[in-house]
Amino acid sequence: MRIDILTIFPEMFTGVFSESIIKRAMENKKVQINLINFRDYTNDPHNKVDDTPYGGGAGMVLMPQPIFDCVKSIRTAEAKVILLTPSGKVYNQRMAYDLSNEKHLIIICGHYEGFDERIKSICDLELSIGDYVLTGGEIPAMVLVDSITRLLDGVIRDESHINDSFNNNLLDYPTYTKPRVYEGMEVPEVLLSGDHKKIEEYRHNEQIRITKENRPDLLDK
Repeated sequence: MRIDILTIFPEMFTGVFSESIIKRAMENKKVQINLINFRDYTNDPHNKVDDTPYGGGAGMVLMPQPIFDCVKSIRTAEAKVILLTPSGKVYNQRMAYDLSNEKHLIIICGHYEGFDERIKSICDLELSIGDYVLTGGEIPAMVLVDSITRLLDGVIRDESHINDSFNNNLLDYPTYTKPRVYEGMEVPEVLLSGDHKKIEEYRHNEQIRITKENRPDLLDK
């Protein structure tokens, strides 16, 4: 998979993409991640990519020209262009699986007050990672890349994500490791029984219990 990230702050990604699973996925050629500063595409003599909004209002708005030209220069026939915006569809695990099947993703990170509305015309999908506002799209882009990369073939073991939270509209079951007893808290006996059927039933019941307590809205699905 190829992922192109359009941002005016490419340095923000350095630490995230140089560690752990994403780093190994890049080294093993499972994913190619390109950080593209769309400021390099502006026609403005002062290297600007934003301006004041028509009609007045606070903040600065990203201009269409640099982003249009940048996308045109890198877009392939297989590309899916994603705009990160608070007004987009709320991102979830099902979308992560769908996007992991794409061959080329172009992710546009906003900043300042927002985008010129016309930028949406070159995008295939508008996404939000939650009902809150961040200073820019860089952190949401990191979220997308992390959640998608781990689902690519050969990046992690299939069993590591098949049982993830949200895959069956339930949260994950609790897990334990050594020691068996810690500060008076014991590992549930069923997990020590060796009875795989009982363990599976226990974990499923725990998923339902935890989901009811923390995310009852998921059970409606």
